Amino acid sequence: MLNEKNKLNIEWAEKLKRLGTATLYEAQGATGSLDSSITPLARGMKLVGPAMTLQMRPGDNLMIHYALLHAKKGDVLVINCDGFTGAGIWGDVLTAQAQRIGLAGLVVNGAVRDSDAIIESNFPVFAKGLSIRGTEKKQPGKMNEPLLIGDCMIHPGDIIVGDSDGLVVIESARLEEVIHLSEVREEKENVYKEKISHGSSTAELMELSSIFKNLNLK
Repeated sequence: MLNEKNKLNIEWAEKLKRLGTATLYEAQGATGSLDSSITPLARGMKLVGPAMTLQMRPGDNLMIHYALLHAKKGDVLVINCDGFTGAGIWGDVLTAQAQRIGLAGLVVNGAVRDSDAIIESNFPVFAKGLSIRGTEKKQPGKMNEPLLIGDCMIHPGDIIVGDSDGLVVIESARLEEVIHLSEVREEKENVYKEKISHGSSTAELMELSSIFKNLNLK
C-alpha cells in the first residue's frame, strides 16, 4: 500500500510487477488500460509507482524541468502531450536527472529521443513515438491535476503499472482489492494450465460448447 509520503510499499510494488498488466486490468473489471500505442522503448522494461501528472503544450518541455524540481523518489511521471510526436520532449539528460531523483519511470503520450541511451540506462520509459526534433521551453502547463489520455482518466497518486504488454492505471484506494482479485485470477489460470497439461481443452474449461452450438459451430 501507499505510506504517509505517498510511496508504494516495496512488497506491493513487486507483487504488481509479478502479476502483470493484463491480469491487473482484467481483475479490476477490464478498466484502466492506457492507449496501447504508448509502449516501452525496450521489451522487458517494467515500471510501477504513484502517478505524478503533467499536462504540456505539444512541442514544448518547459514544464518537465519544473516538474523535476518537485518530483519524489518512486514517482512515475505521466506526461500528456496530446499524442504529439513531432518533437522529442525527453532525452538522455532528463533521464540522468530522473535517475538521480529516483523516479520509477516515465509515461509519455508523445515522443522522446536519445532512445538508445535511455535503454542502456535501464530507466523505464513508455512513449507513443520517437522524434529527433527538439522542443521549445516557453509554455506553461498543469502539474498534478487529473489527465485524460484517450478514454483513461489518471489522477495524481493513482498507481501506474507498465510492462511489455502495456500500461494499466489503478485507483490508489482500490489497490489492495485489485491485488487480491488479481491473485485469485492468477490462481484460476494456474488451475486451467494444470488441467490443460492433463488433456483438458480451453473450450471445456471455459464452458464454450453452448456458444459454439448457438453459432452453429460443429
